Amino acid sequence: MKILLLADEESKYLWDYFDKSKVEGIDLIISCGDLSPQYLSFLATFSHAPVLYVHGNHDVCYKDTPPGGCECIDDKLYVYKGVRILGLGGSMEYKFGGADHQYSERAMARRVRKLRFKIMRNKGFDILVAHSPAYRINDSEDLPHTGFKCFRTLMEEYRPKYFVHGHVHINYGRDFVRESKYEDTTIINAYERYIIEI
Repeated sequence: MKILLLADEESKYLWDYFDKSKVEGIDLIISCGDLSPQYLSFLATFSHAPVLYVHGNHDVCYKDTPPGGCECIDDKLYVYKGVRILGLGGSMEYKFGGADHQYSERAMARRVRKLRFKIMRNKGFDILVAHSPAYRINDSEDLPHTGFKCFRTLMEEYRPKYFVHGHVHINYGRDFVRESKYEDTTIINAYERYIIEI
């Protein structure tokens, strides 16, 4: 299965210069957050692949304008053609007082606990989809871009094939890492666009 990953910046290659041949052979599209709902709706309309997404920390507009024809997998274990996909969007809380799609470490860990039964019932998961990275694995030192420790725990316990995220942009500096490994899991920063196969 060929999966197109997206995050943080709309790809001009796909949107401004769209041609159907660019998404031929793509079986699934996954957004890791902070993308225009119109962009996701466009891809859902002009490709044959289902479009799944989690929320980024800037996706508050989705309340009024959700991406049409797309499926939100936040706080779900979604199975597509036998591939088990766990969705946990949002970022570390940096606007204290209840900002949408921002979570303390404790709040994110609580979300994970609520999914434990579904994970056990499905005998784990193959792809962890998040907006934020895991703690000290390609995250940043500043609070908004600090990753979650519970994501490391999920990788240690369930050993998914992939952990895909966004939030840390390529233009943040030379420390940007597109692909890395943590134990048995390949970690992908989906900034703009990237293709994986599973």
